[in-house]
Order: sequence, then C-alpha cells, then structure tokens
Amino acid sequence: MTDAIAPRAPAGLLRVLGLVFGLAVVVGGVIGSGIMRAPGLVAQAFTSTPLILAAWVAGGVVAMLAAMPLVEAGASVPLAGGPYPIAERAFGRTAGFFTGWIGWVQYAASSAFIASVFGEYVHRLGFLGGLSTNLLACGLILATAGLNWIGTRVSGASQTLASALKGGAYVVFIAIMFLTPHAPVPPSPAHLAAVTSVGAAVMAVRLIYQTYAGWDATIYFSEEVHRPERNVARSTFWGIGLCAVVYVAVNAGVLHVLAPAAVAGSALAVGDAIKVGLGPLANTLVTAFGLFSLAAIVNLQTMVSTRITFRMARHGALPAWLGRVAPGGTPRNSLLVLVAFSLTFAATGGYESIVRIYAPWSIGVIFIVCLAAIRLRISEPDLHRPWRMPLFPWIAIAAALSQGALIALVMWDDPKSGLLSALVAVAPLPLFLIFSPRWRAAAAREFGSAVS
Repeated sequence: MTDAIAPRAPAGLLRVLGLVFGLAVVVGGVIGSGIMRAPGLVAQAFTSTPLILAAWVAGGVVAMLAAMPLVEAGASVPLAGGPYPIAERAFGRTAGFFTGWIGWVQYAASSAFIASVFGEYVHRLGFLGGLSTNLLACGLILATAGLNWIGTRVSGASQTLASALKGGAYVVFIAIMFLTPHAPVPPSPAHLAAVTSVGAAVMAVRLIYQTYAGWDATIYFSEEVHRPERNVARSTFWGIGLCAVVYVAVNAGVLHVLAPAAVAGSALAVGDAIKVGLGPLANTLVTAFGLFSLAAIVNLQTMVSTRITFRMARHGALPAWLGRVAPGGTPRNSLLVLVAFSLTFAATGGYESIVRIYAPWSIGVIFIVCLAAIRLRISEPDLHRPWRMPLFPWIAIAAALSQGALIALVMWDDPKSGLLSALVAVAPLPLFLIFSPRWRAAAAREFGSAVS
C-alpha cells in the first residue's frame, strides 16, 4: 500500500524553471562580494576615471564575446551539466570528463571557501563568536544542501529571490553613493602614468575577468529551463548586460565619491565610499549584504555542481547511482557527494590550496567550449542551432584567443600555481580510463537511451 502512494522518482530532471530563473542565476552567479573589493585593486593599475570605467566596460564586452560560442553550443546541446556535455560531444569522452572534473572540483572548493568567508562575516557582525569560522562554514553548506534536498522548485525559487534582493541592494548602494558629496581629494603626483605598471594591469585584467565569472550559469540547467533553445540565449546575454550596467554604475558611484588615488588599494572600496555618506553604519550595512550574498552564491554553486555529476553519471563518465533523481527533481546522491567534499574542504581548510590554483580552470572551461563550438560547426553542420553566433568562425576564434591569453597571463603571473593547477586537473584521468567501461555499462542498464 505504501508503494502505491509513494512519489516515484522522475526519469530525469524536472523542467520547472523559467526565464526569470535563468536571469537570476546569471546575475546571482556574477554579482557577489567581489565587486565590493575589486575597484580598489583595479584603481591601483589604472589611474583615471575614464580608463577605470572603460576597463569594466571591456570586461563586459569580453564576457559577451565569450558567451556567443557558449550559447550556440549550449542551445544546440541542451543537456544539464554546462560545458561537460558540449565538450564530450565535440571532442569525445576523455575531453568531456576532463572538462566536467575541473568544473566540479572548482565549485566544490569554491563553495567551501565562500562558506568560510561567510563565517568571517558572521563574526564581523558580532554574532556567534563562540563558534569557529570552519563550523559556521559547515553550517551554511548543510543549510543550502537542505534547500536543494527538498527539490528544484524550492532551490530555484530561493535563488531567484536572492538574486532579486542582491540586485535591489546594489541599486540602493549606487543611489547612496551618487547622493553623497565628493570626499576631499588626496594629493597625487602631477604626471601620474595612466597605467602604473604591467604587473598591476595584468592583475586588474585578471580581477575584472574573475568578477564577471559566472555568466555561463544558465547552461547548467538546460534540462530544467522551459524552452532552453530560446531562454539560454536570452538569460545569458541579458544577464551579462545587467551585470555590466551594475558594475559600471558601482564604479562610477565609487569614483563620484572618491578620487582614483583614494580608491587605489582599498580593500573594500564600495564600503569606503558609502562610509563617507553614512558613517559607521556603512560597515554594518555592507557586511550584512556580503553575508547574504555569500549564502546565495553557495546555494547556486550547490545547484550547479550537482548537475555536472548528474549528467556525467547519465553518460557513464561516473557511477550510475550519481545520476538518480529524487521526486522533487534533485540529484540527491550527487548532492551528498558534493556536501561531503565541501564539508571536508571547509572543516580542514583544504580549500585554501585549491583556491590558489583553480584560476586557470574556470577560464579553461570556457576556452574548451569556444573550441567545441567551432568543432561542432565543422563536424555536425546540420545540427539544429536555435541561436547561431554571428561572423563565424571569427567570433569563436576571438573568444578562444582571449581565453587563451587570460590563461597565459595567469600562468605567467604564478607559474608554480599554474603547474599545480594542471596536475590536479589531470589527476583523476587514469581512474576514468580504467573504470569508465564499467560505469558506462551500468549507466546503459539503468538509463538506457540517456547514455550517449
């Protein structure tokens, strides 16, 4: 009798998310606490207001450029898991596994890192001083896992609400800054160079890119978003545009209050600018916002990570049990594995070693997708492409070159971390090559035609 009324697990993910959710994950994934800190470091490299604002506009243009091949490929291969199924279809199972692994391990470590910063913010507000930062980080990871455990509707709605509140908070911050009078201008050299040094410029470019990172979030949910052939493109491009407007407006607001020389080197430039108008209250306001923003990003990264392992398992690149879906639409086994890894990273501080070396991975995943879009145009010219990038192949080539240049800059800036990054990226490949035939056979038995 119990079996007759128990909810049955769906064959796959539930298509219950819409365009608003797609916009929310782009805006929510991109806009975080990074924009609070980034203006100070960028102003260390560029010394004039027009040049600083131009750099942030350029960051949005680069993101939009890189998004074109990704959107074409993502709309053409509308499967969960982001770049993984695209790379697998274009270059084969080994390249697909490599792409999925570096994306997943990056999110697992990043969630632990962000959760630990969340713990620091709780202490900064004067709460729960008797609990360690690591324990608070573990609490946040478990809380977001609980939201995801309930089901896709709940986790998706929470992300949409969080992104709306984050966007509203930034509108308030921008308004406060533009209503604040100019602060006194500190003395500066009469003939200050527009760019202080090559090293500072490289760091600024890297930082702006990282602050825009997350614009590819929608394609991880292609099996759950209604009409992905249209909404993947709409949410990605509109989301990047909204983020660029916010970023430029935030920097313009900071520079309205503070001169570039006063912004340069600030650890929390937005907070410094708001403090001119609000005084000590600004610290509490900005810290509270940071706390909320960090929690929302961990929730999003939890959703994204589980979709990667879900799709890899469905394709036989991981054990089949990771591809099972609960009645609410959550890949719960994938969620449990992610939580176990993130809790280990957060409790031990192990995320610190990964965070130092994962910079090339997020860039590398986009680089692979740019190449995959070119490959698919050549190998599958008749593949249905709901959205086609203009000026093919030049847009894809330019996007790939820009991502390749960013990887080269990161490796040049920190060769030791770059080498460690490469070693971690390829570390699990031997296990995959040994066990993948067994995983693939199990996936074929359990999911049948879902295995490509």
